[in-house]
Amino acid sequence: MHDHIIAVDVGTGSARAGVFDLHGHQIARHVTAISLFQSQPLHLEQDSDEIWAAVCTAVRAAMSEAGLSSRDVAAIGFDATCSLVVRDTHGMPLTVSTSGQNKLDTILWMDHRAIRETDECNSTNDPLLQRFGGRLSVEMQIPKLIWLKRHLPETWRQAGMIFDLADYLTWRATGINSRGHSPLAAKWGYGAIAPGARPDAFYRRVGLEDLCEKSALPEQSGLPTLPVGHLTPEAADALGLAADCLVAPGLIDAYAGTVSLFCATDRSTPDSLESQAVLIAGTSSCIVRLLDSPISGEGCWGTFRDVAVPDLWLLEAGQSASGALLDHIVSTHPKGGEPTQARHRTILDHIALQLQQNGADYGLPITVLPDFHGTRSPVSDPRLTGTIAGLSLDRSFDGLCQIYWRSCVALACGVKYIIDRLPSGPARIETLLLAGGLAHHPLLSQLYADATGCTVRKADGCDAVLLGTALHTAVAAGRYPDFWRAGQAMAVRMSEVRPDMARRDALNRDHAILAEMMRHRTALHRLM
Repeated sequence: MHDHIIAVDVGTGSARAGVFDLHGHQIARHVTAISLFQSQPLHLEQDSDEIWAAVCTAVRAAMSEAGLSSRDVAAIGFDATCSLVVRDTHGMPLTVSTSGQNKLDTILWMDHRAIRETDECNSTNDPLLQRFGGRLSVEMQIPKLIWLKRHLPETWRQAGMIFDLADYLTWRATGINSRGHSPLAAKWGYGAIAPGARPDAFYRRVGLEDLCEKSALPEQSGLPTLPVGHLTPEAADALGLAADCLVAPGLIDAYAGTVSLFCATDRSTPDSLESQAVLIAGTSSCIVRLLDSPISGEGCWGTFRDVAVPDLWLLEAGQSASGALLDHIVSTHPKGGEPTQARHRTILDHIALQLQQNGADYGLPITVLPDFHGTRSPVSDPRLTGTIAGLSLDRSFDGLCQIYWRSCVALACGVKYIIDRLPSGPARIETLLLAGGLAHHPLLSQLYADATGCTVRKADGCDAVLLGTALHTAVAAGRYPDFWRAGQAMAVRMSEVRPDMARRDALNRDHAILAEMMRHRTALHRLM
């Protein structure tokens, strides 16, 4: 009894639930889709009630697949994208949409409506900005909150609870307004070390002097190793779990993957941290380092301590769109269709065959600058755009695959470009610990190894992000004394992909192409 953990990962388009035992074995996994609404350009919105319903559906289905009863589960934990959920003083949804639909109470993490507000925050030159590479990102919560107060005053007037999505999920589960250090330090400006202090002076400086009243934010962020509480009877019934099930603090999704890939692998010990980085390659791509001491740099978020693994500092960089770019290419091409996982696999299988038959030049002269949704690193600029050059009138399926492959190459070269510009540390990055949707196909794992020159390692037989949340939850529930001992007990087998030196050398051309396209973009902007 009580020897299993439920982990829930809420991504951009789905909720995923996994059932794990205390040895790290993923027994079952279920995915439930979530809708995405776009009321106008740059505005991306969701319905938090639908998200919660998808979570409950996924958990019940995973439990059924695992053949377990509610008494077998000790605890549940949530990780999520850094979306913003807005509720009134009674916990009812308030619209964040210019369409006025009340059910649309969630601003998606990748929503870019608050560009002007982001610029205003960054013009303050406040010392807080140094923890974010000198600039807040439009993806963070503070600019979106300013936009909400300015453009939807009635929503702001009624607001009484505003959550990061992971904290919303723990609130729905427990009824307790507890806020995790992971989202508050990384997206709300709280102090970098848990428990971090609320940045009231900065909130006042940017016109959010009433934010605490409207959001019910605590004075300090929560401790990552303490549970929030138990499930309410209503949540237990909806999830199909027992009311004595503990609930762990919420995590940022990329940081959950970081937990598993650093802690639950045989080579990821504190002594080897400096030469490793996590690459969570999903809708966006996050490059994460864990460090023994703080460092910071332009185009990086952090460092923050305790947001993934207690007592370690985390530095994050990344690409604003990666999987989202590939989805866009598929959905807009006449031979593309719905960008499902199966469709992506069909395209990648065709590309693999063409590379075998035609060599590394497959897809040329198409070249891609992949910044279709702005950039995070090494420059944080949501206004930057992407380019596809070398197009013809080809409308065939192979024509789609050529554009798709050249976009993959550009994304992989972009990761190398970012890694090379991370702030210096005591050791160069030699190993990439890979997870996310773009880790599923062997062609892309090899591409990331070849493009970066790093050995790529990824978890076999489990969802690494879910495993990280399960490990975090097991510690919060008191089943292990710390993350490293939990990692040893829940260790997952890893597969390894080493760079193909011949292909690595051939990609030097593509690294040069990417740099040249960046220069051309700058030159063109000067003429506009």
